[in-house]
Amino acid sequence: MRVIFSHGHLSSPDSLKIRELEPVANELGFKTLAVDYRDLQDEPAARAERLIETIRQQAEPPILVGSSMGGWVSVHAAEAVPVTGLFLMAPALYLEDRVPEGVIPESYAPKCDRIAVIHGWHDDIIPWQHSLRFAEASKAALHLLDSDHRLESALPVLKSLLAQFLQEKN
Repeated sequence: MRVIFSHGHLSSPDSLKIRELEPVANELGFKTLAVDYRDLQDEPAARAERLIETIRQQAEPPILVGSSMGGWVSVHAAEAVPVTGLFLMAPALYLEDRVPEGVIPESYAPKCDRIAVIHGWHDDIIPWQHSLRFAEASKAALHLLDSDHRLESALPVLKSLLAQFLQEKN
């Protein structure tokens, strides 16, 4: 099975979080892929389409790991095609600039039963309450950490949470 990473708005496939989390997945026997969206910096819908096409190329539904805009991209893709799991870090949900029509959805409906959401209490970019709203509606595990939007100060906890999430796969 594959774990597909989606980086945030101004980040890259070589971001610190991906560099730290990818070996966790590899050590547990997962193949990994980090999608590069840098050419689509301000185009979240186009990023989602790229991820949907990447998912369709997989032999089986992957696990998606997304950070910030990459979290929104992962959720949006999982609404279009089934995935095995969603591991979302400070996902950019319920924000006007993430939808082409400028209409914030009332809810999201990913085709996935296993979801974990991680957010920092001190996030000054995306309110943690957005993750609470999504987690409650989707019955996802929610982890609020003493960190900011980038969650870099919580990397050891992120690595542990990802390992636990991947080991619980069905």
